[in-house]
Amino acid sequence: MTNAVEPSRRVSFDTWGPYVLLAVAVVTAAGAAHSIGMTRSAMYAAGALAAVAVPLQLCLGLARRNTPGPNRTTAALYFLRWALGFALAWLNPFFAFYAVSGYYSADRHLPRRLVMPGLVLTAITMAGSQIGGLPPHGPVSWMGFFVVFAANVGLVTLFTRFARQEQALTQDQADTIAELERTNTALQEALEENAALHAQLLVQAREAGVADERRRLAAEIHDTIAQGLTGIIAQLQVVANAPDLDTARTHLERASSLARHSLGEARRSVHNLAPVALAADGLPEAMKKTVTDWGERTGARADFTVTGTAEHLHEEVSATLLRISQEALSNAARHARPTRVGVTLSFMGDEVTLDIRDDGTGFDPAAVPERTHAGGFGLDGMRARAERIAGSLTVESEPGHGTAVSARVPLVRDDR
Repeated sequence: MTNAVEPSRRVSFDTWGPYVLLAVAVVTAAGAAHSIGMTRSAMYAAGALAAVAVPLQLCLGLARRNTPGPNRTTAALYFLRWALGFALAWLNPFFAFYAVSGYYSADRHLPRRLVMPGLVLTAITMAGSQIGGLPPHGPVSWMGFFVVFAANVGLVTLFTRFARQEQALTQDQADTIAELERTNTALQEALEENAALHAQLLVQAREAGVADERRRLAAEIHDTIAQGLTGIIAQLQVVANAPDLDTARTHLERASSLARHSLGEARRSVHNLAPVALAADGLPEAMKKTVTDWGERTGARADFTVTGTAEHLHEEVSATLLRISQEALSNAARHARPTRVGVTLSFMGDEVTLDIRDDGTGFDPAAVPERTHAGGFGLDGMRARAERIAGSLTVESEPGHGTAVSARVPLVRDDR
């Protein structure tokens, strides 16, 4: 607000100030004319020059409005006004009231290289009036003139320097404000761009979440329906070759139980719930039942062991470990034909490990083919499950020497 008011006041002074100063100079000069010994012809000359000063000032103001900024026309009119003021001050030193306007308008009407000469000329007029009028009479008057002139030039130089410093500071402030406005505009554009990127990232995250959920559901369905159907087929194959009715009935009951179990698992998987076995029991009990049921279905010896102090785990951790054990046992039954399997669940401080070992045919882990549409999720599915909860899975196997699968996951307790 202050910076805007100051230039406005200065423009008003440059417009009307010279007229006011001319009026003051005419009144004071007329009042002192007889006391300083002005002749009648000098009075007439001063009156004529004062009358010329009015249209001259009008021309200066018009030139300033038509061509903003210092130019040749304004410079010529400035020096013409100085000459008029000098002549008036020569006739009557009180006309210095009018001549002093040159101090205030030099930088507005003169190019930068002519500002100091214009101020020096005005200082000559002012020094002459301050010693009592021009020309000086005698050596003392001339000495006084030069002293006063030097003082005027010194003050003009000092104030001009201050004015230019203030002008440079004002320009720097204006440049800073303009730069801040550009920065704010760029920042606003960046914020709008970031908002668009954020929206795009949300869409991508949502799509990634949907894809991950689809993979999870696919793995869940594979672990439930596919494994259940595999077990049912195996039981029905036994029924087809059963030597007597009791044996057939036993395997039919097992097939029926597997079908009901798989149906419950499928429903819970679709609703993103924990495995059926975990609905009523903790992980150790659920895993023990899984190992026992697997052993009964396959006829292989299946042992389950818990080491460490059992903890009540978060349902996602429990479901992950149970699914890994189910997949590992299913793989062993399909591919390894083991006679003995050992499953160990270990609670060790801040992590839980699951080890499944069998004495089956084994395989070369480096030669495992890529999963096909007809195959299961296998090792990749188990590894993905472990990594989903910041865990890891390793497989050690050798043809003819069995297989060992080990999963390590963080021990995350269920706080409910």
